[in-house]
Amino acid sequence: MDALEIVNVSKRFGHFQAVRNLSLAVPEGRVYGLLGPNGAGKTTTIRMVMNIFLPDSGKIRVLGTTMDEAMKSRIGYLPEDRGLYPKMKVGELLLFLAEIKGVRGAAARDTIDRWIRKFDLVDWKGKKVEELSKGMQQKVQFIVTMLNDPELIILDEPFGGLDPVNTKLLKDIMLGMKAEGRTIVFSTHRMEQVEMICDDICLISKGEKVLDGKLTAVKKAYGKNTIFLDYEGDGAFIEGLEGIASVDDYGKSMEIRLKEKTDPQNILEALSGRIRINTFEVREPSLNAIFIDKVGESHAENSVRR
Repeated sequence: MDALEIVNVSKRFGHFQAVRNLSLAVPEGRVYGLLGPNGAGKTTTIRMVMNIFLPDSGKIRVLGTTMDEAMKSRIGYLPEDRGLYPKMKVGELLLFLAEIKGVRGAAARDTIDRWIRKFDLVDWKGKKVEELSKGMQQKVQFIVTMLNDPELIILDEPFGGLDPVNTKLLKDIMLGMKAEGRTIVFSTHRMEQVEMICDDICLISKGEKVLDGKLTAVKKAYGKNTIFLDYEGDGAFIEGLEGIASVDDYGKSMEIRLKEKTDPQNILEALSGRIRINTFEVREPSLNAIFIDKVGESHAENSVRR
């Protein structure tokens, strides 16, 4: 059974089409990335799943049935707009929100203490929420999401405000939950996070699906047409070499996409002697490169339609 199924869903706000005929299916027990640039329709889609917005057309099934208030007890939802009470102490806030979710007494306290230890917030349990950094508040918000021990976890930009250490911690926790058989759907526009943890993806732009499927299959479809180059020196000349379709230059490294039938060996020979090459690797493109390619393509098509 799919944990989440969206079929031909559309949503309009006045003259603005936020989501158009979107369909996707999230298999149980997997990590699913809902991707797209800012304003693509990711948050609107999630809010329709959670019944915050009702779709204008189409159907949504969650854990095999339609969403209702009872179903929400089986779901953990981390919204994009965080909602913590700043004047409450962390421990008191978590206990209050656990009771709202139907978790009470010793079970609530045990769950809260376990998550507080996992996120290294023990020393902050007696502090007011407003005294916490943005990253710490994000961790508290994630704990709120998990208080009811959900089967399906929906996270809207979960890594916002987290430093690299806590990003890794949250990533490891998400993979641990997947290992327990839970399903995770999360939205983001940061592709490096997706490549770390996602099994499946759906990329949307301007409210429409651009591509979806298993991450490995999406990347494989592009073929090994990309060179990852780590170098020293002036690489400004590289973009003008014959056989190169595009270059994403980071200053000391590049992701170079080749034109069809270009031999990477010819590119290596053209670079030799002009820059110092530390790494030259041919492989499938990064998801970031695919994202830029497909979203740029989608924007161009939409401009033509207008």
